[in-house]
Order: sequence, then C-alpha cells, then structure tokens
Amino acid sequence: MSGYNGRKPVEPHVLLAEVVRTKQVSEHMMRVTFGGDGLERLTTVGYDQWFRLFLQREGADAMRLPTRTSGLGWYAQYLTTPRARRPWVRSYTVREARPDLREIDVDFVLHGAHGHEGSGEPGPASTFAATARTGDTVGILDQGVGFNPRHPHDWTLLVADESGLPAVAGICEALPDDARGIAVVEVPTAADRQDFRAPAGVDVRWVERHRVDPAAVPGTAALNVVRSLDLLDGDVYAFSVGESSLATGVRRHLVADRGVPRTHADFVGYWRHGRGAAG
Repeated sequence: MSGYNGRKPVEPHVLLAEVVRTKQVSEHMMRVTFGGDGLERLTTVGYDQWFRLFLQREGADAMRLPTRTSGLGWYAQYLTTPRARRPWVRSYTVREARPDLREIDVDFVLHGAHGHEGSGEPGPASTFAATARTGDTVGILDQGVGFNPRHPHDWTLLVADESGLPAVAGICEALPDDARGIAVVEVPTAADRQDFRAPAGVDVRWVERHRVDPAAVPGTAALNVVRSLDLLDGDVYAFSVGESSLATGVRRHLVADRGVPRTHADFVGYWRHGRGAAG
C-alpha cells in the first residue's frame, strides 16, 4: 500500500489464522473466512481496517513469521529471512469481523486465470484465494485504518475500483446514520456489485467497466466519473483507494481543479497497473 497512513493499529501482534471457509461472491471476487484462537488478539475497529497477510511460499518447509510488530521492525526482520523461506506478504482489508466467533471475512480480487481480465498472471494471494482449503494457515499483522478525517466536514466522498470495494463497504457500514456523501465504485461487471449497508444520505454509484471500456486500466472509468461529478454543498472529506492512478488522480483532481484543501483528500494506492497482479 502507498499513500496516507491513517490511524495506527491497536496493540498489533503477528497472528496465526486458518481458513474456515471460502465463498465466491462474484466472478471476480472470492471471500475467504479466517478463524482460530489467534484472532482473539486482533482488535477490530471497522472502517477500512487493513493488515499484512503472510502466505507460505511454495516449497518452503514452514511458515516463518516475524516476531517484531512496532513500526517497520517486522519488515527488517523479514528481510533477514532467506528469500526461499520468506512468506509472501500482501495487504488486505477486513471486509467483516465477528469477534464473538473469532472470525474475519476477507475479499480477494481474482486475477488472470482466476477471473480478473487484463491483469496478467494471478499473483500469490489471488492463487491462494482461488485454491484455499479449510485449515490452510496464514499470518496476519494488523496495520490500522486508512480512513481518518482530521477536520470538521459536511459530507464524504469515497472512490474505489474493485480492489477498494471492501474498504468502501466497511467505511459505509461504519459511518453514522446521518452521514451524507457519495461513493463511486468501479467493478468489472454488474454481477460484481455487492450489497452493503450505507447511510440513507450516502449515494452509492456503481461504474461497470465492461460497459465503458473492458480493456481500460481499472479505475479509469471511476476517475472520469469523479471529474464530471456534481459535488455536494459544504466541506468534503475525500478518500480514494485502489489502483495507484485512480487513488492519486482523484486527490489531484479535487485539489487542483475543485479547490479542495490537500488535507481534506486522502488516498491509498493498493497496486499499480503494469507491475503484475495486485494479489
């Protein structure tokens, strides 16, 4: 992930979790439910809570997880592990948490052969999600929340491609009932839309890439929608997530063309087109 760091995690630990079940929620999205006693130590806070996901590398004899959690201490320790034994590390969002059951749901975009058009070969996380079996073990390190308004505002603007859909859904479900705003979410097809709770005053607008340009870089259609958007009255807090050009492009447009203060527009780039699959 790149961009604004947001709120820090609450007492992070490197946790072990295991696959409880999987469900393909659409052609391009697989939901994996993780559980286990290790999740007792995960403090879930809602919104777009994200974490580092550690996956065992093929051929490695065991999952070798870092023990340090403060700052980037885990990464320095990770780099000391021989490459052939290092787990893969990716960043993902908690789609839904059930602390009473010690479970979290995580949505994975399926890439390449697993379903995502135009993104090349599937990466290790996409492959994991498509082939996961009950009992498969992963590591989790909480990283906190990106969505973090730091000033009074009248309404919220959320923008994402499919990789940011779990973040937008989590934020909408955590917003107060009287919140006002617009959420622009780009997905590959109409079948990739998801139902989630949003305050009555938040208008969720779906952008279907296959209707605009199926070959376009994910996020391009959503960015074009934002450029033509009629903004609501009052001060906005904007949060854009997903492919890097979308995330940064929304902020650049709002600041340069709409006069939104830079501190009122945060972004997180989850992945960059042309550098392989996001997962």
